[in-house]
Amino acid sequence: MNKIIRIGTRDSELALWQANTVSKKLNDLGYKTQIVPVKSDGDIILDKPLYELGITGIFTKTLDVAMISGKVDIAVHSMKDVPTALPQGIVQGAVLKRANILDILVHKGSTDFLETNGTIATGSLRRKAQWLNKYPNHKVEDLRGNVNTRMQKLKDNDWNGAIFAAAGLERINLKPTEFINLDWMIPAPAQGAMMVVAMENDNYVLDAVAQLNDIETEICTHIERQFLRTLEGGCTAPIGAIAKYNEHDDTIHFKGVLLSIDGKQQFEIEKDVSIEEWKKLGFFAAKEILEKGGSVLMTELRSQLKK
Repeated sequence: MNKIIRIGTRDSELALWQANTVSKKLNDLGYKTQIVPVKSDGDIILDKPLYELGITGIFTKTLDVAMISGKVDIAVHSMKDVPTALPQGIVQGAVLKRANILDILVHKGSTDFLETNGTIATGSLRRKAQWLNKYPNHKVEDLRGNVNTRMQKLKDNDWNGAIFAAAGLERINLKPTEFINLDWMIPAPAQGAMMVVAMENDNYVLDAVAQLNDIETEICTHIERQFLRTLEGGCTAPIGAIAKYNEHDDTIHFKGVLLSIDGKQQFEIEKDVSIEEWKKLGFFAAKEILEKGGSVLMTELRSQLKK
């Protein structure tokens, strides 16, 4: 069979970079591919914060429709943008080896504002809440758009800085010299990883993309997304999670966090377990947070985000 695998992607520079990366890997394995750019609502509606749109998977929905209607065969996503529950008929085909997991602060000039009052920008409730938890005197402005748009908005405004995922900037060579690694900030579940999804009945395509899968990244992102799903947070609630495999002693180190939007409440959990216990690690970590008061906070968050 010599089928051309049509790769659906958003048309931003970063999304196209991701799709082309997958395309090249499949070409190297002998498969023929074609890139099919699709515009998503998340790219078009830039005047409202994501949580106000009331949609989970706003960046993935358009591509889901294109796949279900047979216009594309696979879609490539930043995994942190993908809802934990995939639409009926669509399955995770591969998770590529993870890149940089860190958030970074891109700043303009002096960083003295970190010691006093400052204004930073981000469209992520997770980043906003963790920033306000550490810097309660600061102001956080909403920042939306693709990576290029957000970098331009940072230049055009008088903010002190803006928070970005390091991986996105590194992939398209946009990482500036003036930045700070926010190694204290817990990243979004699956940050730095790319996911390929396909139709569950398309065995040819599933066999092809399965060869791109990185098992270590698959396990760690599964734990993080299970933590997110158990807390019942879409991409809107301020939830962070990171799992890392330690090959020296065959263990998984996990750290998760749930915060209020203003950063004043924070529930954090840290665990080390043997690799045999990975399948339910995210679930048990989330349950622990919920039992310690997180369930009350999740109820408050759901009510706040519906307004």
